[in-house]
This record gives sequence, C-alpha cells and structure tokens, in this order.
Amino acid sequence: MTTPSDLADPFPVVPITNPFDRTVRIPGSKSYTNRALLVAALADGESTITGLLKADDTEAMIAALPALGAVARTARSPTSVTIHGTNGRPGPVAATIDAHLSGTTARFMMAAAARCAAPITIDGGAPLRERPMHEGVRALRSLGVAVDEPRHPGHLPLTIHGTGERVGVDREATAQRTTVPVRGDVSSQFLSGLLMMAPCWPGGLTLTIDGPLVSRPYIDMTLDVMRAFGADPHWADGHTITVPPSGYSATTYAVEPDASAASYAFAAAAICRGTCRVDGLGSTSRQGDLRLAALLGDMGATVEQTTTTTSVTGTTTLRGIEVDMADCSDVAQTLAAVAVFADTPTTITGIGFIRGKESDRIGDTITELTRCGIRADELPDGIRVHPGPPRPSVVRTYHDHRMAMSFALLGLRSPGIEIADPGCVAKTFPDYFSLLESLRSPSR
Repeated sequence: MTTPSDLADPFPVVPITNPFDRTVRIPGSKSYTNRALLVAALADGESTITGLLKADDTEAMIAALPALGAVARTARSPTSVTIHGTNGRPGPVAATIDAHLSGTTARFMMAAAARCAAPITIDGGAPLRERPMHEGVRALRSLGVAVDEPRHPGHLPLTIHGTGERVGVDREATAQRTTVPVRGDVSSQFLSGLLMMAPCWPGGLTLTIDGPLVSRPYIDMTLDVMRAFGADPHWADGHTITVPPSGYSATTYAVEPDASAASYAFAAAAICRGTCRVDGLGSTSRQGDLRLAALLGDMGATVEQTTTTTSVTGTTTLRGIEVDMADCSDVAQTLAAVAVFADTPTTITGIGFIRGKESDRIGDTITELTRCGIRADELPDGIRVHPGPPRPSVVRTYHDHRMAMSFALLGLRSPGIEIADPGCVAKTFPDYFSLLESLRSPSR
C-alpha cells in the first residue's frame, strides 16, 4: 500500500465512524534519542542505545556524529545503535554537518563543536536556515569560541572553531569552572546543548539562566541522560546548573516511547470516543508532553495511568479549558485540534516562543483553522480556539510535521480534510498515518 509519506499530492483523511479500543505502538522519544546519541558520542568507550526513534531528525543526528570523530553502527535491532565515543575529545578533522530540518541536531552540535580541534560547519534545509541561532552563537562566543556567520548573523550556516582542549579533572580546573549566561525564553535546546558538552569542558561549566525558562521538562530530560552516562549535573538554585568536568562513561541506554507522538493517539481517542493506551509511557516519565493526557482529562476524557502505561478514552462531551502550555509546547497544536470539538472555547497561553519553530506555530495554526472554517484568535503568547464543525479543506503544513499530524486529527471526525505535503511527518513519525489507520480496527 502506498503510504502518505510517499505522496506529493494532498492526502485525504477518512473519518473514523466506529468505536475502537487499541494499544498503540509509539516510536522512541526523539528528544531522548538525540540526547543519548550525542552524549554517547562524547563518552569513553562503546555505548548501545536501544528503542531509538528512526526518523529524519534522528538520522540527521546519527549522520552528524562522525564529524565529532565518533563511530555509529547499527546494532542487531533496527531500533538499536552502537556508538564508539570520543572520550570528550571530538573533531580532529574539519567537517560539515547537514542538520536537515532538525533543530536539536543543529543546536546540540553547535555546542559539541566548541570542543572540536578543527572547524565544524553546520548547515541545514531552507526552513532550518530561517530558525534563530543567535543565542547559541552568543553563548559560544562567551566561551571564547570563534563562530563565522557567512550568510546571515544568527542563522545557519555557521562555522565553529572549537578549542580542542583536553578535559582537566582536578581541583584547580574545578575551581576555575566557567560561568555562561543563557537566555531561558528563546529555546531550551541551546541550554541542553551546552549542558551536554559541559562535562567535557576543562573545569566544567556553570550555566545561569536569564529570565523565565521555557520547556523546563526538556532540561530535566537532558540532565537525566547526562546522569545515565555518569555525569553529575545539579541545580545550584532555580536559575543555576553546575556541571563538574567528569566526562562521560559508556553505557547501554533504553529510549522510552515519545510522548509528543503519543499525544496524537490520545487526542484521536478523545475526539472519536475510542480508547488508546500506550505501554512504556507512564507516571514516572519525565517527558513534559505527556501532560497532554491530563489536559484531555480536564476536557472530559477518561484518563488512566500506571507507572508504565497511559490510556485515554473519549466520552460524549468535551469542554474547553484555559491552560498555560509553556512546558509542553510541542503538543499545543494537538490540543488546539481537540478544542475544535469541545463545547466551549479553549485558551492556550505561554507559547509565544513557538512562532520560531519549524513554522509559525501560532500564526500558521490560526490560518489553517480559519481555512477549515474554525474561528481562532491570536493572543500575545498563545491562541484561543472556538469550537465548530470543520468544513472540507486542504490544510497547508508549511514543512512542519506537527502541523500535518495535528490537523489530520480534524479529519478523523469531519469529512473532507486533506493534508498537503503529508510526507513531512517523516521528520519525527514516519508511520503516523499508519497509526491513524490502525485505529479503524475495533479490537485491541
């Protein structure tokens, strides 16, 4: 069967008309996968990562690792990889990294390149070239790292001239730990990249966060991965993270299912009055996007959770809510799609920074909701969605996987919804439309 990722023409989403009860299989977390890949590349020895996501963003990261001098090999399973790390001394040869459309790859590799002994050029596709990199450039320069910006200041391509120094684990080096201020309201990816590089920096690093920190759960996930590989980062206070120069030790790391990807299954259950459950993703998860399940509960769905499983069941009525989603912004569009089928408006705030993601996720979401006949208001830091019946429309996706996946949910309830450029879901969830198709079976 031809899949939407193979198609250039708009893909028609067919409504689901029968109840379903499914345990769905969700791919590994993109956020955990790309963090584990980078940390393994900086570790001493050979690490094995299992359960990793196989998608364009993670393929971009794997392809970037040789620029650091790391060696990646596919393990026995297609979702496993072994990484022979660099022991904190990456990049002996000049290299160019193609980050595709992956913001995590570009921003994490910017920080890792600061340790390289040869220049590293980072570039990507046209949409990624438009995403801001100013804060990463500023932080690197504060460390004494030279950064060339040949095209446009604060945007890719960038060439980073790393220090090439060796890790120094001694009292004198620790006493001279470098302090780097990082803005917390632009993107947590810059802070995460610096944190992951920090154990390999002579003397370690102290990161101070200027202003409010968006997406705090992603920083907690970064710290979790670092600790799994033997580093010892810790919060000195609510705005300061201290990282000793410990380096990393190789390990075996298991990636849990992706909560952002799971959000679409949970939302489908809520709007189609079915049941979706995800194993391996429960109350102990640190992924902030799992909060979407609880928000669906606030809207009227039935949510059940154990330490290892989450399930959502749709009910007869959904109600609108008011919510700050600063810590789970990647599922804001998912909630906006569900809000279309509520009985009162939904107001989402705290997400002004997502205008600088793969698309303008506030403005473009409003444009496409309007195209579908849904009233949506732009707020200074969010969006208000007024419920109503969607009309048949071809939804533009702006090269943004989350636009495609979120708006496809409308088609599960309303006929005539088509998704332009459906193949863009390959960025993080190549089998997304197959997941939706699997919900047509009523049994588990």
